[in-house]
Amino acid sequence: MNTNIWNPFREMEALLDRYNQATGRALARSEDEGAVTLADWSPSVDIEESDNSYLIKADLPGVAKEDIDVTFDKGVLGIRGEKHEEKETGEKGSKRHRTERFTGRFERYFTLPSEINVEGIDASYRDGVLSLLIPKAREVKPKSIEVAVR
Repeated sequence: MNTNIWNPFREMEALLDRYNQATGRALARSEDEGAVTLADWSPSVDIEESDNSYLIKADLPGVAKEDIDVTFDKGVLGIRGEKHEEKETGEKGSKRHRTERFTGRFERYFTLPSEINVEGIDASYRDGVLSLLIPKAREVKPKSIEVAVR
């Protein structure tokens, strides 16, 4: 029989995550400053792991490549940027009835395992999807050394 230890903080965090998703806002944690800042929105991400690498895909529709900043510091990968509001709304004299697409600042942070190849991180951006390929470091295999008896 498996026993699960109840963690009230995990439940509160899950509740806050559901609220933030429903309202389109997210708390972005800045590992460098140790502070919590409120971002205007939070991009959805997929994270995959293979034998050789990790792949993070972030949905950033309508965000210009120049407005995306990817950083890696002290084991934390950061994706920050801003999506600007469209100035023109279509035909002259038209009025906007509904706006559901997010604009403004965004931030996401991911703590990566220590066994990655930082120099090999590759970022690409296509069709509104940021892809970050993070190669795993080669495993250090134990070396056998023969000891001569004299």
